[in-house]
Amino acid sequence: MIRRFLGVVAAALLAATALVATVAPATAAGTLPCDLYASGGTPCVAAHSTTRALSGSYGGSLYQVKRWSDGATANIGVLSAGGYANAAAQDSFCSGTYCTIVKIYDQTSRHNDLTIAPGGGANPTADQGANAAALPITAGGHKVYGVYISAGNGYRNNATSGVATGSQPEGMYMVTEGTHVNDRCCFDYGNAETNNLDTGNGDMDAINFGTECWFAPCAGGPRVQADLENGLFAGGNGSWTSNTGRNSAFVTAMLKNNGTTTYAIKDGNAQSGSLATRYNGSLPTQSGYQPMTKQGAIILGIGGDNSNGSVGSFFEGVMTSGYPSDATENAVQANIVSVGYGKSVTFPVDGATYRLTNLRSGKVLDATNCGTANGTSIQQWQSLGNSCQQWKFTSVGANKWTITNVNAGKVLDAVNCGQALGTAVNLWQSLGNTCQQWAVVPAGNGRYELVVENSGMVLDDQDCGTANGTPARLWMWLNNTCQLWSFGS
Repeated sequence: MIRRFLGVVAAALLAATALVATVAPATAAGTLPCDLYASGGTPCVAAHSTTRALSGSYGGSLYQVKRWSDGATANIGVLSAGGYANAAAQDSFCSGTYCTIVKIYDQTSRHNDLTIAPGGGANPTADQGANAAALPITAGGHKVYGVYISAGNGYRNNATSGVATGSQPEGMYMVTEGTHVNDRCCFDYGNAETNNLDTGNGDMDAINFGTECWFAPCAGGPRVQADLENGLFAGGNGSWTSNTGRNSAFVTAMLKNNGTTTYAIKDGNAQSGSLATRYNGSLPTQSGYQPMTKQGAIILGIGGDNSNGSVGSFFEGVMTSGYPSDATENAVQANIVSVGYGKSVTFPVDGATYRLTNLRSGKVLDATNCGTANGTSIQQWQSLGNSCQQWKFTSVGANKWTITNVNAGKVLDAVNCGQALGTAVNLWQSLGNTCQQWAVVPAGNGRYELVVENSGMVLDDQDCGTANGTPARLWMWLNNTCQLWSFGS
């Protein structure tokens, strides 16, 4: 499939996702995560967040966005030192167009910034940056944005400073979502290879969050696991059924590894309560993990070899020098809970029907020849005002929807649950699986991505075609207008 990156067509519609917040008191200086780790003798060597400062003294930039219309960039900082992201600055800069997150700044003096990942052994093509408007939430009573990872998104830094290598000890955490997950490799944050290749057991030490089960049997899920390369370890030698996972709206995911004998996995509800220890014991006894051979790159949203089929959400995370104490980690969890992470999604309306218009082509999503049979193909066509071009959205969970063709009574489906680029979509009877569940993801200006849950790929206008009959297909997120849709009556 030939892909084209396109400029933006200006739009006048307003976004339909609303966030209502009240301002919370500022957190006292010295009590933010990196302050707490430093007090515990295990200072941060990397601290990344698009939502807030992670030390009381930090007043710099959190992340950088790039505008589609002209390629200009802007750094998004905090409202005040130790405070929350200035989302209004992003909204102003991206008004009338769309933006991509192209850099996530390290808040420590190490400058371990994350930029869009290059290709690697699993996927040689460079990744894409995340849609900057995709994950509006509230933190500390302020509107902020998280990092919404779809298939094909990823960030990396292969030339870091101070990050653990070899058998050096380290700890890390991230705040993520328990509802935006899949079973593809690998939604990771942490330590990875410096050459974008799988170089062997023990060369990685990263938090993984998702439903992938590398070592059966697995219990529950989604779960925090340790990606130690060539395995996602729930505990012990891989399978650890006491690690039953956590699916709360916001999840604290923690991992620590002393590099020679021991690792521990914890999780918590990032909105309330304390941490649960899912595993604390011996490093895997398979060859290569005792001692570890960490290489010291940092990844987000991908595996060490650029395996980039996963989905996930990232709000904040740090990596430390040294093996943090339980007391320090408990204090960090208490601080995370104090943020009051929350979200309020009001679109689409459950049970409402819409016509879906592709921004690039101006054509609407259409059931070919008004077909009603299983397997009816999906295309784009000029609006005819009929029910073959109407789609009913029914909620099946946290931003998960079935999309039913009004004329046929059948749902929008990823053919054969395909995960390859270019997978077709069709109509099929409802099967209740994730191949028929879709996330509606804001991009700004009243346009949205439609992301199928099983693969994390987006509904796409094939080859950016504009003719009647252009097929709809699934593709990785490319930050172009061929993958944006508006909802009309």
